[in-house]
Amino acid sequence: MSAMINTDVASPFHRGEKTIQRKMGVGDTERWARKFIRDHMPDQHRNFFTAQPFLVVSARDETGRPWATLLEGEDGFVTSPEATVLDINSKPVRGDALETAFSRGADVGILGIELSTRRRNRVNGRVGAVKDDGIAFAVDQSFGNCPQYIRERNYWRSPEEPSGKSARATRLNNAQTAWISSADTFFIASGYRGDGQNEAFGMDVSHRGGERGFVEVLSDTKIRFPDYAGNNHYNTLGNLLLNPQAGFLFIDFATGSLLQLTGKATIDWDSGDVASFHGARQLVSLEIEEIVELPSALKLRWDEDAETARSLRLIEKKRESADVTSFVFESRDGGPLEPFEPGQHLPIELDIPGVDGKVQRSYSLSGTPGENRYRISVKREPRGLASTFLHDRLEEGAILASRRPSGGFELPDTEPPLVLVSAGIGVTPMLSYLHAVALAKSDRPVWFVHGARDGAHHPFKKEVRRLVERQPTISSKTLYSRPLPEDVSGVDYDVTGRITADFLAELVSREDAHFLLCGPAAFMAEIKSDLEAGGISEDRIHIENFGPAG
Repeated sequence: MSAMINTDVASPFHRGEKTIQRKMGVGDTERWARKFIRDHMPDQHRNFFTAQPFLVVSARDETGRPWATLLEGEDGFVTSPEATVLDINSKPVRGDALETAFSRGADVGILGIELSTRRRNRVNGRVGAVKDDGIAFAVDQSFGNCPQYIRERNYWRSPEEPSGKSARATRLNNAQTAWISSADTFFIASGYRGDGQNEAFGMDVSHRGGERGFVEVLSDTKIRFPDYAGNNHYNTLGNLLLNPQAGFLFIDFATGSLLQLTGKATIDWDSGDVASFHGARQLVSLEIEEIVELPSALKLRWDEDAETARSLRLIEKKRESADVTSFVFESRDGGPLEPFEPGQHLPIELDIPGVDGKVQRSYSLSGTPGENRYRISVKREPRGLASTFLHDRLEEGAILASRRPSGGFELPDTEPPLVLVSAGIGVTPMLSYLHAVALAKSDRPVWFVHGARDGAHHPFKKEVRRLVERQPTISSKTLYSRPLPEDVSGVDYDVTGRITADFLAELVSREDAHFLLCGPAAFMAEIKSDLEAGGISEDRIHIENFGPAG
């Protein structure tokens, strides 16, 4: 398949996923998701998967029950000889619920997740071939994911060999109950295969994260967790709607132990219990049918890199628009802060009254790289626990904990022309890039293109104008989709309408330009697809996923 995406092809979703999308009021997801969900892996995804020390994998056992497991290996244990294939030189350990599951043609879901940077990508398909040391995986669907609710961790490898032990049960013991109750991360396997051939059929494995204790143990055979907004695909819930069997995987990051569960899932959409979990869209429960515990099954170990944590003091709070406020932090002790690169985000921890434990969120840094301060700019979300607290309750002088900045775009080492394209709150990482370019005073041509609803919802207007005026190689264009009567064309904004690939093509004629996109998922999908259709190669289009719908 070429880089151009054909939107006339069959739906990337099966009827269960589409039913949930309509129920949740995001029935237009299919229109833009066609341009993100591919039948091959873009080079960026291939490079990502082959750089990982482990993959989270789902499949069905010999009785058809779904499970999830983790496959690890030395550097380079995953290769990608072509855009539709991953060669995985690893197998489940002895006693794993999926030890004998990877036969030719078996449905498999794969999640690559980089816990140190919170990046993740998913790919679903089948076992194309079985080898002595692993499998060749054939791609049916490939797509990226947002980094919401991922706790950052760094990995290392233990010199000790895996224990090779396993234990099976049908009820949780006390130690397993404590393990699940203290988890901040787990993975869920689900799948559906209807009649006929459809690339939307098959297995899927997805990450779930939250504060420690977000998974409740209701009994020794039942657990429950709140499900929050994600990428609006509803792959997991769509599968469960048609096939309620599910597999859960918990990892003891300190010991490399695995806890696998399989059973029947149920979805609570609107009971009173749902309302007790702030921001949750629904609750998902699992009636456990079988448990597999694998102590010290992995050589990999993870830690949370606590020595990089810093206490920050809020020194400035500034309203930028009707729904965006900036928060500027310095270190609590006045010492130096970890430097950041443009496009990176800042993980923070909040103590919110009435909420047990720390609430963790990550926000794009919107300030100038090189300054000994961090600025984040947060859009108030109507049901947002953290954004509401930040806007309404956090005042100058407040202290909070943070971790080191991470993430960001992967850009070439050279200095090609840059086109920074954003919509809505997607402006925040682009603003950081604009600061960096203005500070560098290089000859690199830069276009800053931003779309907003109107002047009331246009943050950083004056700040961008000052940066553009400072550097003659920077140009900017602002588009308002619905200008207010008081918004003046040519003063407050340049064009009425929305950003399109055609608009960008007319604005930027440089064939070597790199495009950086950040905004709502539908916006990015549309622009990316149309740029590719116009001849822009995938390696020159960079996407920053953010927020619940990233």
